[in-house]
Amino acid sequence: EMHFGFQTVTEEERREKIYQVFENVAKKYDVMNDSMTLGIHRVWKDMLMHKMNPCPGTLLLDVAGGTGDIAFRFINYVRSVRQRQLQRKLKHHQNLSWQEIFESYQKDKFNSLGDSQVVVCDINREMLKVGKQKAQHLGYSEGLSWVLGNAEELPFDDDKFDVYTIAFGIRNVTRIDLALQEAYRVLKPGGRFLCLEFSHVSNPLLSRFYDLYSFQVIPVLGEVIAGDWKSYQYLVESIRQFPPQEELKAMIEDAGFFKVDYENLNFGIVAIHSGFKL
Repeated sequence: EMHFGFQTVTEEERREKIYQVFENVAKKYDVMNDSMTLGIHRVWKDMLMHKMNPCPGTLLLDVAGGTGDIAFRFINYVRSVRQRQLQRKLKHHQNLSWQEIFESYQKDKFNSLGDSQVVVCDINREMLKVGKQKAQHLGYSEGLSWVLGNAEELPFDDDKFDVYTIAFGIRNVTRIDLALQEAYRVLKPGGRFLCLEFSHVSNPLLSRFYDLYSFQVIPVLGEVIAGDWKSYQYLVESIRQFPPQEELKAMIEDAGFFKVDYENLNFGIVAIHSGFKL
């Protein structure tokens, strides 16, 4: 038996119910994220990207990343690193002709990611559909692919990726231990695991206010914006049932990762967990 929010259900029931939740919320997922967090989720995702600090050539697997938020940030980050590299290179060659400078820029334009790739893997077709539509609308195509897959049984070879990310997804995985083992398996030796997730608030006063906001406001927003009270009630409850920071850290270490640590953001409302496959 397992938790689905505050309910007790079987493993199979939990899997089906969570699938249904994300099928229901997919179309309004981004709007709700902005409403629920007052837009702060964007800052948290930016902080995750800065912690990763990917360089051109990095191969990223973003699990449960259906709507593409991490993938698009990764592409932007790598492009800006490439741009700075090109500018530095051209600065050191003051005697280049205008034609040579122009050709360098043109060549860089066609390889703006320096062979970097991001694979978005999500179990939910609706979330992937929304992500693909966003990518098309925002003009992302190079270095980006979408794969339907389960975090507990990833459809990828061993030792394939440089970085594995999962942002606000791991608490919805039915067997966290299996997902962590799979993360370890698909990472190359030296690869990095990064998890951004809602966590446990350390400040008692803030904790009381946060509970009040979570249980009284978020389901109402869900009903008003997405017409779905129940899904957002579950999402709030799932945060309370999620293991605290030290417990998740121990689970990541049990999966085989080294140098495991975490950084609390906003007093632990969310935390970024990090580990390495050595």
